[in-house]
Amino acid sequence: MRFVNLRLELFLAALALAVVSMAFAAKAQNFTGTVSDAMCGAKHMMEGDPAACLRACVQKGSKYALVVGDKVYTLDTQDPATLAALDKLANQKATIKGQANGDEIEVGSVTPAK
Repeated sequence: MRFVNLRLELFLAALALAVVSMAFAAKAQNFTGTVSDAMCGAKHMMEGDPAACLRACVQKGSKYALVVGDKVYTLDTQDPATLAALDKLANQKATIKGQANGDEIEVGSVTPAK
C-alpha cells in the first residue's frame, strides 16, 4: 500500500509541475508587418527591387525577418513550406503566428496580411 501511495504522490507532483509549466509557457501571438531579412532589416542595402535584395541576402545566409513598426524580428523556422511562403511574400505585408523570444519569433504559420 505504501508503494501505491508513493507512486500516486509522484504522479501528482509531476502533474502539478506540468500544469505550472504550461501556465508559464509562451503563448503564440500574431505579428503583422513587412517580410524582410535580418541583415537589411527595415531598409534594404541593394539598389533596385527590395524583394530581390531580400532574396539575395537570404541566399547568402541571412534569416527572414518581420518589420513591425520600428521593430525588426528575426524569424526562426526550418520548415520548407514556411520558408517558401516567406519567399513568396518577400517585401509584402504578412501575419506571422508564433512565439516571440526577445527579437526572435519562432514561426508557427505565415499568411498574407489582410
